Amino acid sequence: MLKVVTSTEIFTILFVICLILITLTKVIFSKRFKEFTLLLINFRYVKVFSREQKFLDTFEALLFGNLIISLGVFCYLSWGFIANTAGISQYNIFKFAIVIGLFFLVKVLVERLLSSALDIEGIVNDYVFQKISYRNFIGLLLLPINIFLVYSIKLTLLGVILVAIFLFLINIVGLYFFYKRNQIVIKKNMFYFILYLCTLEISPYVILYKAAISY
Repeated sequence: MLKVVTSTEIFTILFVICLILITLTKVIFSKRFKEFTLLLINFRYVKVFSREQKFLDTFEALLFGNLIISLGVFCYLSWGFIANTAGISQYNIFKFAIVIGLFFLVKVLVERLLSSALDIEGIVNDYVFQKISYRNFIGLLLLPINIFLVYSIKLTLLGVILVAIFLFLINIVGLYFFYKRNQIVIKKNMFYFILYLCTLEISPYVILYKAAISY
């Protein structure tokens, strides 16, 4: 069923910005971008580029920009549908994007600080890099999904759930491959790794969910 959209100007501008960010990434880092697009079927990208990771990485920054915009759009569309608030301002997209961006940035900084305190910095840095990579890959997938949701496909609760499950499974795949590649080191530091996961992988999302519900 086709969807009737009253105003798509803001969506169009944001989609163009996302396409520009992705195009710049592909042009400037053509070889790395090619490896990145094979992330789900080839572990070479994480293995090679995790050794070259920097605190400020232009490649990751460009894709992160696309990610927060795409997530902002998807959250706006989902929130408007689930909360049944058809009149919600489209400028809330920017609020979602800013909150998501700040959440991820603060989370990464805290993760690195905690890993240093627990003396598991090496493995956590690799884990954080892999998470960022899979997260940015999700941003690439969300762009065409959002375009379909805005311009053609009628949003349903089932659709929201299926997309959310699909994105969650991609994260699970990344976690599985990370554990498989580092299981010897993880087993040696199992207690600290579980403590890390509970503190920074479960608790923040529970808090964010409760904050969103109360809002």
